[in-house]
Amino acid sequence: MSKTFLITGVSSGFGRAFAQAALDAGHTVVGTVRNAAARDAFTALAAERAHAVVLDVTDFEAIAPAVAAIAQTVGPIDVLVNNAGYGHEGTLEESPLDDLRRQFDVNVFGAVAMIKAVLPVMRERRSGHIINITSMGGFTTMPGIAYYCGSKFALEGITDALAKEVAGFGIKVTAVAPGSFRTDWAGRSMVRASRSVADYDTLFDPIREAREAKSGKQAGDPHKAAQALLEIVAAKNPPVHLLLGNDALDLVKTKLAALNEEIEQWEPLSRSTDFA
Repeated sequence: MSKTFLITGVSSGFGRAFAQAALDAGHTVVGTVRNAAARDAFTALAAERAHAVVLDVTDFEAIAPAVAAIAQTVGPIDVLVNNAGYGHEGTLEESPLDDLRRQFDVNVFGAVAMIKAVLPVMRERRSGHIINITSMGGFTTMPGIAYYCGSKFALEGITDALAKEVAGFGIKVTAVAPGSFRTDWAGRSMVRASRSVADYDTLFDPIREAREAKSGKQAGDPHKAAQALLEIVAAKNPPVHLLLGNDALDLVKTKLAALNEEIEQWEPLSRSTDFA
């Protein structure tokens, strides 16, 4: 059955792969882009079924009117894919607060604004699927991407709560958490804070160098991720959380095992704080 997708950030990376897979499967796709040239390139992918809207997800006031216009010209949205986002690299101490605000504006507030724009019609229709592209960094962390992980932890939590709020309306909600894939995330799309504190050199310099060297050589295939996305869209009971990639699965399983061990170790103290 053909659906109408709204996918943010379709110019490259996951967004382009998701959009192309949906178009190839016969769906209609509305994609958000950042300029007119990208709009024209996207609409050329499939006559009548590829539509583009110039929209910055941090222009919160523009989102609801844009979604309303899409509903008028293309039709109601069946699937929202919140894909737009970017990575921030830098130790917390060295990274300006403005970088954190920008990271959350794009990765969290922009996604929530898109959700709030599509929810009323989905609720009235008693159908729809909201998919938030998070990250294995929404479950497990490493030094140097605190702001990014914070934004993805936030989106994972929002997704989980939202799924419970709208389940009674026939609306599905899924957080898709990829591991390392061959996108521009670690390349031109990443914002890197400047270095200023030598104490972090031993810890952080090798991490930054390894990430730059690995960019473009990651194990994950965005086209296979796109097929996985189509599979959960077609599923009768899609997951609320879906990890993508062997690295994501292995690292998150290790994190959960370590967390469980820590919880058990400190269980007596945890249980000691209620009124007697």
